[in-house]
Amino acid sequence: MGAGSGGEGEANHPIDGTALVKTAALASVPADRLPSLLARVQADLAPRLDEYRRRYERIEAAPDRETFLVEPDHWEAIGRRLDLADRERDAVARAHETAVERWGSTTGRRAEFETALEIRSAVVIGVDGSGE
Repeated sequence: MGAGSGGEGEANHPIDGTALVKTAALASVPADRLPSLLARVQADLAPRLDEYRRRYERIEAAPDRETFLVEPDHWEAIGRRLDLADRERDAVARAHETAVERWGSTTGRRAEFETALEIRSAVVIGVDGSGE
């Protein structure tokens, strides 16, 4: 399961392996489908990165990803756009939020992120690091 910084083709999404495993354990979609759902969402979000930068609060900018806080119903719109079932949409949203909580733990900002996620949702968009 090489999510995040894995090889090309296999891991075309920014969610790291630990967040992916945790999400898979709680999701109501098969664990083996989660990476392809995340890759599908990433393919939709990546071309919209500039829009996210303009419209939303960016809480992290790493070489391989940018993280934004969005309105609570944001994932509903993404789910409609990508024709995701409710369980698929919820699993993908949970993966993004789990990733934010994990990154918050490693940076000492977990409490801040958890508080923010009580009223907003998170979107993590993978970037290639070369075209800022």
